[in-house]
Formats: sequence, structure tokens, C-alpha cells
Amino acid sequence: MEPLTGKVAIVTGAGRGIGRAISLLLSRSGSRVALASRNESQLKAVREEIRSQNGQALVVPTDLTRDEEMKRLVGETLREWGSIDYLINNAGWGKKAPVVKSKIEDWDQTFQVNLRAPMFLSQLVLPTMIANQGGAIINIGSVSGKMGQANTAAYSASKFGLIGFSECLYEEVREYGIKVAVILPGFVDTQMIPPARKLDRSKMIHPEDVAQTVLFVLTSPITSCPVEITVRPQRTPYR
Repeated sequence: MEPLTGKVAIVTGAGRGIGRAISLLLSRSGSRVALASRNESQLKAVREEIRSQNGQALVVPTDLTRDEEMKRLVGETLREWGSIDYLINNAGWGKKAPVVKSKIEDWDQTFQVNLRAPMFLSQLVLPTMIANQGGAIINIGSVSGKMGQANTAAYSASKFGLIGFSECLYEEVREYGIKVAVILPGFVDTQMIPPARKLDRSKMIHPEDVAQTVLFVLTSPITSCPVEITVRPQRTPYR
């Protein structure tokens, strides 16, 4: 029997990159997966991959800046499968710019997607997890949540905040048997890193590496919780 057989997971940003890799691995491990992102066609493609492996997936197009759409994501998952065991807050957004030239609307979207949405979705799924006396919330952060760089102020601040939220939430729900973890990848070979960056993509972390880290958290013993995991490229991708 697969380790996550019968479990139900929500994955945001599931249409590509890290979210796609997480969704496929959770399905192969026995979970039913609710796929969320704004791009419905990408979600449907992932659903077909999961179905081709005899898995179950639900497509729920979701704009993480809209509360009603996040409520619909949770509601449709509960109506389809009756429970939610795992929430993987993977979706992320950011735009590089110096503070003096940044647009306030870009800051707002960065905080909405990277921090507020994980907080709100956690609030929505926790009653079910508390009632079940178990579950897991995994937030995909970034090494940018540990160190600042020029031109990434809003993105880095949102990821610093995600670490703080994860630490607080863990203390609130640990006695219910709910795991809360934040995973902090370095450079991952996804579309978030544009080709113009002079980096050796062959030396970057693969999305599947992050997915394996998620699985490690979900299959860790009930007596422990890996609350924070940093994943960095073994070899530097800087040329």
C-alpha cells in the first residue's frame, strides 16, 4: 500500500513547476489531489497525467487574490472527497525592482499570493484537520525568506513572513496532531527564473527534489515534525 493511500491534498500553483511535481508525486503515493491555479488548461493537463497513472484529481481554477475563489476551492474539495488532510501552499509570485521604483500594486499582489493566501487557506482547512486530529500544512517558501537581496524587497519580505506564520501556526495546532512545515528551496529550475539569468540550469534543484521533500514531511513519524527544511543546489549554478 502506498504511504498516503486515501488521503486528500490541496496543492496551489499546481499547473506547472514545483506544484505539478508535488501533485504527481502525491498522486503516485496514493493521495487524491485538488489542483489549484489560475491557468485551467495547465491544471487539466496535470489532471490527465494523474489519471494516466490511475490517480484521482480535481481541477479547481483559483485566483489566490480572491477570497471567494479560495473558499470555493476548499468547498469543492470537501464536497468531492469529504475531507482535507494536506494543504500544500506552493503558489508564489514576485517582480524584481528597486524599492524606489516598485509599483504598490506589485507589492500588494506579492503579499496576497505569497503570504495572505497561505494564511487564509490554512484558516479554511483547519477546522476539518482539527476535527480529524491530524493533517499537515506545508508552505513552500524560499531561501529569500532567510536573506535579503537588492531588488527583491517585497518577495523576500513575503517569504520572511511565511516563515513567521509557519512557526506561529505550528505552535497553535501541534497538539491536534497537525504538522506545519516550511520548505525553503534555493534556485529551482522553473519558469520563475527567466532564461536571461546567467545561471547553469543543469545545476539547479529539480522541482521533483522539492516534491520529495514534501513527501518526507508527510511520511515523517507522528512523534516528530520537520518544521523547517532548507534545500539548496549541491553545486552552485552561478556560471
